[in-house]
Amino acid sequence: MTRYVDEDLRGAEFRECDLTGARLVGVVMKDAVIDGLVSNLVVNGVEVTEYVEAELDRRHPVRVLIRSEDPADLREASRQLHAGWAATIERIRRTPGVERRAVNDEWSAVQTMRHLVFVHDSWFRRCCLGSTEPFTPMGIGPTVEPYRGAHGLDPSLDPALDEIVSVRAAQAAELDAWLDEVTAVRLAARAPVPDDDVWPPYARGRLVRQCLATVLNETFEHHRFCVRDLDLIEAPEAEQGLAPMATDRKAH
Repeated sequence: MTRYVDEDLRGAEFRECDLTGARLVGVVMKDAVIDGLVSNLVVNGVEVTEYVEAELDRRHPVRVLIRSEDPADLREASRQLHAGWAATIERIRRTPGVERRAVNDEWSAVQTMRHLVFVHDSWFRRCCLGSTEPFTPMGIGPTVEPYRGAHGLDPSLDPALDEIVSVRAAQAAELDAWLDEVTAVRLAARAPVPDDDVWPPYARGRLVRQCLATVLNETFEHHRFCVRDLDLIEAPEAEQGLAPMATDRKAH
């Protein structure tokens, strides 16, 4: 265990770190931001996770639909997610070039959408449909080997916004057509993940419903990230931390 005592960590950034079981005792924490998978978080003796989750559900009711086991709710969740992305894409089009701007080392809008291309191919086509077809080359997946450029991915590509939007629209139509027919029994079945070494290797044994939840959650969360960053880009210069291109976000 690493122990920090009387350290000045002002302005420190912890990115893609596992802080499970971390204890912050006697600390001064002002203007801090925590964004990630957080559970059982105790602040000054109060477990705050339920408060945070309830507030997120209040702000984003689609989260409740995503957690539902009712196919009708999942269809509505997908419709709302696609509508949200469509509105954000129109917002992006109003400022040409903004789709490639990045904030605080996060992905740009085009990188975010390319990651969702990968999420659809891996967690929906592969895990929900059992497809063994290569992934769409423009997709952005994990940075770790052997997955970074495997199964059809081409990290050297730099597609235009319209090309990415076209692919995402086709994927959305494919998902919605499947949701129109899927039953609760099918959702509760074991996911037909092919038995090979292709991402995601840890999906075997999951239910179709769980794999679909990953697709919907990723669509929601990355839209939230994208809107957050667009807001920062449009904020006064003093509030911005811009870079021409972003580097990486953990892939699912």
